[in-house]
Amino acid sequence: MEAGLSTTRQTLASEFLATLEIELLESFHLGHTPFGSRRIDVFRGGCLKGPRIEAKILNGGSDALLRRSDGAIQPDVRLTVETGDGALIYVTYRAVRRGPPDIMAALDRGENPSPTSYYLRSVPFFETGAEDYAWLNQIVAVGVGRREPQRAIYDIFQIG
Repeated sequence: MEAGLSTTRQTLASEFLATLEIELLESFHLGHTPFGSRRIDVFRGGCLKGPRIEAKILNGGSDALLRRSDGAIQPDVRLTVETGDGALIYVTYRAVRRGPPDIMAALDRGENPSPTSYYLRSVPFFETGAEDYAWLNQIVAVGVGRREPQRAIYDIFQIG
């Protein structure tokens, strides 16, 4: 055994947190930039619903998607949700979407291939000053996503 390496391994546990549904309003294609092909999606609305939280997406959210040179799509999302009791929560995430070229092309055309035919994972972070939701400031989460015409859906799991 190498010096300094522990033989004790920890495992990750996860618990369902919420489903995030984002409805798209419009897209702006910036073309090929020094970083890749960039598109900005503006959100119409949507919701975040789970056992401990229920909120709606407020106006002003967007996604700065980057199509990388390796063919993967890298979403970069910023949005704000408001809970039924008036709490505001800022949500950010980066993600990776990749798959076979024909599946990626189908998604680009607005088709709806099976979510098991491609990979879409996100790492959302939450920020709020609302006392009832302060626990969100201190968690790590992972989203398992799917893309549908005019919307993106993520089942988000809190990592323990």
